[in-house]
Order: sequence, then C-alpha cells, then structure tokens
Amino acid sequence: MKAAKGIVFKYGDNVDTDVIIPARYLNSSDPTELASHCMEDIDKDFIKKVKAGDIIVADKNFGCGSSREHAPIAIKAAGVSCVIAETFARIFYRNAINIGLPIIECPEASRGIEAGDEVVVDFDSGTIKNLTKGTQFKGQAFPEFMQRIIDAEGLVNYINQK
Repeated sequence: MKAAKGIVFKYGDNVDTDVIIPARYLNSSDPTELASHCMEDIDKDFIKKVKAGDIIVADKNFGCGSSREHAPIAIKAAGVSCVIAETFARIFYRNAINIGLPIIECPEASRGIEAGDEVVVDFDSGTIKNLTKGTQFKGQAFPEFMQRIIDAEGLVNYINQK
C-alpha cells in the first residue's frame, strides 16, 4: 500500500501559483531554493513548520493562475507528501502528477479536515483517514498509470525507466 501520513496545513479557495511560489523566485529552478520560499506570501511560517510527510488541504481551485511547474516542485521539495483539495486547477493537477506530487480531489475531506489534524492517505484506494477526529473520507484513487508516474518520482523518470 502506498500511503502518506502527516500533519495538515489548511488553506482556502483559489490558492494560486503566485502564492505557492512567488514570481520573484522564478529565476531559480533549484527545488531546494524554491521550497525555501514555498507558501511564504500566504503563510510566512509554513517553511519553518512543515516537516517531511506533512499534507496540504485546501478548498476549491488549488493551483490556479499561471501554468508554472515551479509550484508543485516547491511543494514537493518542501516535504509535503500529498495535497488534498475540493478541486484543483487542471494545469496544476497535471503538473503535480508530472513531477510526482500526489494530489487527491475530495470535497468531503476538504471540509472535514482542519489545520493541525493528523491524516493518513492510502493512494491505492483513495481513502483519507483523519486520525485526530476519527473520521474517514473516500477520495479518488489514482489510476494505475498515474500511480506508476508518482512512484517513479515524475514523468521524466518514468519514461527514462522504460
């Protein structure tokens, strides 16, 4: 079973790519450098508090705005193991899969999980368990081909393995 377990950072609607990684840092493509500025315009303490495995939960339209791949790269490099949202902007969704960042759409989980909750996500089944509240939600499981891309840490690695 592929899974993620971590503490939740919670955000609202329309978290755009300019907030995820501000444009002033786009002169770098280094994941570590991008991670050091991840979410700083919406949550200046995010990078100081996030730990490997932690999870972002958001409301509608996460990752809207420009189509920059830097946004999911910054999130993944910051140590986030999964992003759960009510909905994702389509280009962010594809970019996240392409770089191997697991994301799950689940409106019920978006509404039922709060900042600081401990959550476990089973990627094979799409099950999301809120360990803090003892609740469970059913997100969309990844299709097998998408799971293989994520397991390979991104599309380029997946293709190179072939």
